[in-house]
Amino acid sequence: MMRQYELVERVQRYKPDVNEALLNKAYVYAMQKHGHQKRASGDPYFSHPLEVAAILTDLNVDESTIAVALLHDTIEDTTATRQEIDELFGPDMGRLVEGLTKLKKLDLVSKKAEQAENLRKLLLAIAEDVRVLLVKLADRLHNMRTLDAMPDAKRLRIAEETMDIYAPLAGRMGMQDMREELEELSFRTINPEAYRTVTERLAEMAARSQGVLAEIEKSLAALFAKYGIAATVTSRQKKPWSVFRKMETKALSFEQLSDIFGFRVVVENVEDCYRALGAIHTTWSMVPGRFKDYISTPKQNDYRSIHTTIVGPSRQRIELQVRTREMDRIAELGVAAHSVYKDFGSVTDVAGHAISKDTNAYAWLRQTIASLAEGDNPEEFLENTKLELFQDQVFCFTPKGRLIALPRGATPIDFAYAVHTEVGDTCVGAKINGRIMPLMTELKNGDEVDIIRSKAQVPPAAWESVVVTGKARSAIRRATKNAIRKQYAGLGTRILERAFERAGKVFSKDALKPVLHRLARKDVEDVLAAVGRGEIASTDVVRAVFPDHKDERAQGTQKPREEGWVNLRNAAGMLFQIPRGRGRGKRARAEGDEERALPIRGIASDLPVRFAPEGAVPGDRIVGILHPGSGITIYPIQSPSLTAFDDQPDRWIDVRWDIDEDMKERFPARISVTALNEPGSLANIAQAIATNDVNIHSLSMLRTAPDFTEMLIDIEVWDLKQLNRLISQLKDNPSVSEVRRVNG
Repeated sequence: MMRQYELVERVQRYKPDVNEALLNKAYVYAMQKHGHQKRASGDPYFSHPLEVAAILTDLNVDESTIAVALLHDTIEDTTATRQEIDELFGPDMGRLVEGLTKLKKLDLVSKKAEQAENLRKLLLAIAEDVRVLLVKLADRLHNMRTLDAMPDAKRLRIAEETMDIYAPLAGRMGMQDMREELEELSFRTINPEAYRTVTERLAEMAARSQGVLAEIEKSLAALFAKYGIAATVTSRQKKPWSVFRKMETKALSFEQLSDIFGFRVVVENVEDCYRALGAIHTTWSMVPGRFKDYISTPKQNDYRSIHTTIVGPSRQRIELQVRTREMDRIAELGVAAHSVYKDFGSVTDVAGHAISKDTNAYAWLRQTIASLAEGDNPEEFLENTKLELFQDQVFCFTPKGRLIALPRGATPIDFAYAVHTEVGDTCVGAKINGRIMPLMTELKNGDEVDIIRSKAQVPPAAWESVVVTGKARSAIRRATKNAIRKQYAGLGTRILERAFERAGKVFSKDALKPVLHRLARKDVEDVLAAVGRGEIASTDVVRAVFPDHKDERAQGTQKPREEGWVNLRNAAGMLFQIPRGRGRGKRARAEGDEERALPIRGIASDLPVRFAPEGAVPGDRIVGILHPGSGITIYPIQSPSLTAFDDQPDRWIDVRWDIDEDMKERFPARISVTALNEPGSLANIAQAIATNDVNIHSLSMLRTAPDFTEMLIDIEVWDLKQLNRLISQLKDNPSVSEVRRVNG
């Protein structure tokens, strides 16, 4: 275990005026607090924060960050308190340690919403202070290096989490060395057989290629010497995960890979980068389409370099990267290279050191955080953030020359939303390099995109499956919800106008404002939309505005409800009935005439009414779909099956529940449960269902894997509240990985 003086010496190598007192105090405090605690490996627990601090010294970070690393587990795992750390080290240090304490371990196997909320906390903490990111990544790296001491299941979960979140996040922040090691350690755990095979093949190839690599290095060095360019040439080999991922995504064999080895040319200044490039391209042929200039257009993580591929001295393809020493340092350290002592003239961190918050890496982070406020639910946020973490980039331009960086595979729709949400919402077409092109066109590096707009446009919901950026997806979902809400509000207005007219009253939106609290809605539009959706009865609104009003039609005219029937009302308030249970093959009855079926849109014959296969339960928002010749099918409003009728509005019938609480009847619902594949899991699930007074109608196994079993369970419940309670308890069941309601 590293000694106290050794840690101080490591920091002194790059910062001679180090605050030794701070490091010594943090070292002693953390060691005393962790005391005799042990890690899973049996090592003293204090060795972990000490190794995290050592990793950070390799990034040349300041002593405040090193001290936070030493203290980062004290509040969470010892008797230390925030107040105690504030008193000893100052409130800024206490805030950082507490911020790291609040970042709970993410769980990829289940509880995606909880995982997403913790990812939000992580990104917000990083945005506030970059040192949180540095400590968190160093913490994860040491945990990955010592992962073998963990149980198999936990080891796999941590590795998957690292590959999904931490490795790409390190890459997004430009910390390439950190990313590559995290990926390699994760790959070794997730797919040990593939890792072993690729590693062995790379070692064999490296041994065979030593002579060729030396010859190419010598040829390049001689070329630069001829042109008087001071340059360092080194060869590099691709990492196992990078090789494996390319083989998988491009369906290539190991022998088909032509870029396993590459060469890095490091020069003194930007001018020498282009002089070296000229010397290379005038000596050897360039491979078309394999040139990228990230100096003139840096990547979003601040990476700058020139990439080119040539047909080299031995007639083989050679990948080259040309960059300055400063670019090389930033390419390896990323955001850590900006974190201390650099006068970028922007902002200063809590320790008084200048930090650039205008780097491309921070611009991406701010964009991601901006999506937090756009109303995504946690699962959508997690999905969108992962999507953007993994995407490579293309660079496009507006007609005025503004550079827009987008994920690879982006379309003009993504481009429009990247410019501004309003531009995306009103987009109807696009010109790419002066030519009108489909909105589904995949953009390429250097494209100039001119968005054609119309104020009458509403983003189609289908766009969501086309776009690749989280910002575009969130905006499209929001615009679609607003458009649907507007339609329901229009329908609600017409229903209320007729209801008020029948009551001999005059309807006005202003009359609803004083009674919003009675209707439990925050604004008038919410009331109108709720009426349009059937959530609030029009008569309830009339009574809320005119409490003394009595509906004479409702007094003494309604027949007692017949046992064995479920009552529903359409948007106009007319009652009709569906047989209880699954409602198959029976006929709907109109209020006041048991011999005549409800006439719908001019159809005079009797109409059979039934539930969709996925069922619907009281509490669900429901809608009826007219099937000419076969009747009406009732669907829950969230059923994906309804998308088939989006372009047929005449077939939609607004209905709502009108259940007599005294008449108890179970209703069908369907849930999907993914459970751990171990003895007793099914019994635990069945017991939870029975405890909630829910009946199992049928059960089928959809997919069985070594670790998990996915099953489809048809159940019968009293109402939506009971169904939601069951789903919530199943999610908390230790045997259950995931549970969701199936809506078609």
